Amino acid sequence: MFDLALDVTLWLIAAAFVAGAMDAIAGGGGLITVPALMLAGVPPAQALATNKVQGVFGAATAALSYAASGHVDLRGQIRAAMLAFAAGMAGAFCVSLIPTQALRYALPVLLIAIAAFFALKPGLNDLDRAARITPGQFTAFVVPLVGFYDGLIGPGTGAFFMLCFVMLAGYGILRATAHTKLLNFSSNLGGVLAFALVGKPLWITGIAMGAAQIAGAWVGSRLAMRIGARLIKPLLVTSSTVLALKLLYDLF
Repeated sequence: MFDLALDVTLWLIAAAFVAGAMDAIAGGGGLITVPALMLAGVPPAQALATNKVQGVFGAATAALSYAASGHVDLRGQIRAAMLAFAAGMAGAFCVSLIPTQALRYALPVLLIAIAAFFALKPGLNDLDRAARITPGQFTAFVVPLVGFYDGLIGPGTGAFFMLCFVMLAGYGILRATAHTKLLNFSSNLGGVLAFALVGKPLWITGIAMGAAQIAGAWVGSRLAMRIGARLIKPLLVTSSTVLALKLLYDLF
């Protein structure tokens, strides 16, 4: 069993708090927690599994926080959440079966395109616009696709959900952020269950980090609801760009 010293665990808990706040606002918390776990000496597969464990706490807290303030009806997302859960589990089980190298090369380009879209497209604010597809079509096609990606690869899931809610469902920035959280939680939870069988996460460390994620997600969601698109957009652009650069660095 892989053990961590107390000072290293405390450092990981602090990283999880910051990641929880960032995730609740714009996603991208894994940019903080996965490198932190690997710098602590956790093997890559175990780091990814542990990151899934701690991440579900922050996503759940953010979803509940947005719902309590009236920005999302969680009951109305139950069917979509179930699909995201199943798709996330399926993606995690397929990690060793599906070649993903081509997608890993394309992912930085997609993330930079998302960053450019949110940075440069005029009129993106907290106001809703006309939807391009129906809610049923969104649930049936978009949610399983992004959820499967979350289980299979993971980085940028929040940004992909955000883009789809804004471009296809016509949601404003804050509403899109609020609706992303339950779906991200569900696909993450599906991934956790699959990784628990093959990745052997550090449960105690993951739960300790999860407690910090709860606090960070509460702070981040309150800030997002107070400031709205003026905070969410620049953080989303920054997190997507940094993640793209990190993926390029890892590849080359």
